[in-house]
Amino acid sequence: LMTDSQDWWPADFGHYGPQFIRMTWHAAGTYRITDGRGGGGRGQQRFAPLDSWPDNVNIDKSRRLLWPIKQKYGKKISWADLIILAGNVALESMGFRTVGFGGGRPDVWEPDEDVNWGAEIQWLGVDKRFSGDRDLVQPFGATHMGLIYVNPEGPNASGDYMAAAKDIRATFGRMAMNDEETVALIAGGHTFGKCHGAAPESHKGPEPEGAPLQAQGLGWMSDYGTGHGSDTISSGIEVTWTKTPALWSNNYLENLFKHEWELTQSPAGAKQWVAKNAEEIIPDAHDPSKKHKPTMLTTDLTMRFDPEFGKISRRFLDDPQAFADAFARAWFKLIHRDMGPRARYLGPEVPKEEFLWQDPIPAVNHKLVDDKDIASLKSKVLASGLSVSQLVSTAWASASTFRGSDKRGGANGARIRFAPQKDWEVNQPAQLAKVLQKLEGIQKEFNGAASGGKKISLADLIVLAGCAGVEQAAKNAGHNVKVPFAPGRMDASQEQTDVEAMGALEPFADGFRNYLNGKYSVTAEALLVDRAQLLTLTAPEMTVLIGGMRMLGTNVNGDKHGVFTSKPEALTNDFFVNLLDMGTEWKPVSQDADVFEGHDRKTGKVKWTGTRVDLVFGSNSQLRALAEVYAQERSLRPRATGLSVGARGTKAGA
Repeated sequence: LMTDSQDWWPADFGHYGPQFIRMTWHAAGTYRITDGRGGGGRGQQRFAPLDSWPDNVNIDKSRRLLWPIKQKYGKKISWADLIILAGNVALESMGFRTVGFGGGRPDVWEPDEDVNWGAEIQWLGVDKRFSGDRDLVQPFGATHMGLIYVNPEGPNASGDYMAAAKDIRATFGRMAMNDEETVALIAGGHTFGKCHGAAPESHKGPEPEGAPLQAQGLGWMSDYGTGHGSDTISSGIEVTWTKTPALWSNNYLENLFKHEWELTQSPAGAKQWVAKNAEEIIPDAHDPSKKHKPTMLTTDLTMRFDPEFGKISRRFLDDPQAFADAFARAWFKLIHRDMGPRARYLGPEVPKEEFLWQDPIPAVNHKLVDDKDIASLKSKVLASGLSVSQLVSTAWASASTFRGSDKRGGANGARIRFAPQKDWEVNQPAQLAKVLQKLEGIQKEFNGAASGGKKISLADLIVLAGCAGVEQAAKNAGHNVKVPFAPGRMDASQEQTDVEAMGALEPFADGFRNYLNGKYSVTAEALLVDRAQLLTLTAPEMTVLIGGMRMLGTNVNGDKHGVFTSKPEALTNDFFVNLLDMGTEWKPVSQDADVFEGHDRKTGKVKWTGTRVDLVFGSNSQLRALAEVYAQERSLRPRATGLSVGARGTKAGA
């Protein structure tokens, strides 16, 4: 396929590799470390809005070129894997040695609705994603609506390559890339292929989602010339970086430093740079009799003239092997960062080497505890002097970092005992240290006495202790329940923990613990729903967890908001009963209406206080319907749906 050029979309330089690299990069490159969303892990590039982003012009043609392969192999390979694999194969077919490839990305069949790509109403809009001195607001990973990273013409198409450095660092940093990885990716990616701007963009037709029915899902059909080949219009920029655009080389960096550069315009009117007084050494993509002068993007010049990027670029220029190694590793990280633990990688090309950014966890190397051990450990935990609140709070803190988006976080690894998690305000460091000390003592005693190589990891014990706390709380309410527990978690080390990358998991809002650090344009209840979605919880699971957590006293620093009960640490349905009590009238007591007092309608006496997160379960019609289920008297029975769902939710996070 790589060199089998098709008449309906001819290959530049006789090789489809460069455009497949772009397709793969633009699929994986939407990943953002802030919330773990985006990326190529589910094949979302096939659907709106990504399929119609202006940065993805003509990538639809790349996917169509892949269709015969997908059609042939069917369910044996997902679209998500094929889109990523194609870029890897493209590199290898052009003389580059990759680190490897891990499959295992499942396809979805509709667009993601949980990703906030921005509030702008126009493509390439920027008016709602910056604050202060052009600071990119969270969670966005691109400087413009519809771009993967930055405007290649510089900030707001200014042609300012020095100003572009801040945007590049911000966007690549949001993808968990440091300066060296950023330079390696840009220089390595721009070793291949070209940009397309043969004529003004007015010749381009509508994007796939706006194209007519007869276009059959293809967009940007051009009426300029043939509409393809040398007449192609994609970004509007007409740049080819190297003299071997279908072969790995160091020529991108050689050209970047060899020449002085002059600002010019593409035939489409886009800002780009041409080498001054240079020979025409760059091949034409479709006419072997033509040559061109070296050209660069504004953001390419940033790689030379920004002081920090420039140091790295020059080092790579002088050491091609170091450059190749850095690009190979950065590329592997780019296309696998959104997949989560290495255990999810499938296939024969998975590298043996573990990388720190994969959040490595040791494999299980001991016999696991059985039911008898579990019962004994629960008894020791409950006899340790730790309260229900402390046990459940610690288990929640450990498990609730899990993100269903990129599969990071969670209780496995017990990283809650290391920086940065042990110092997060939301985890109540002083209390956490006390609980961990007690649990480590129980772990040490058990492991020292157990025979046959049987052990329990601290990661498992933290979760088990939380289960014991929930069971004790149910018992305090007069019910006997058993929370499901499955051992098998292992303990990571501090050396296996990327402190900076782990910092992205710190919650600035956790409605389950009634925690909100700062003020935001998004409401506290919306932030709760967002966190519940990342935890892969359903609406009933979210609802019952809130009600249960409030009764178990897990609010940060013992805050009493939402604790609608006179029986703390007893797993009752008091939260729902008292929230829905028409004898209570709620009034805001803060300027921002984020804290409320519940007054007795007859006496006016304050009965309760609550936050927006608490009151939304009586205000929102759907959540109120769920709250009514748990407020019913039958929900007090041992087989209450709330208890079983709560166990499932805790286990999911664990």
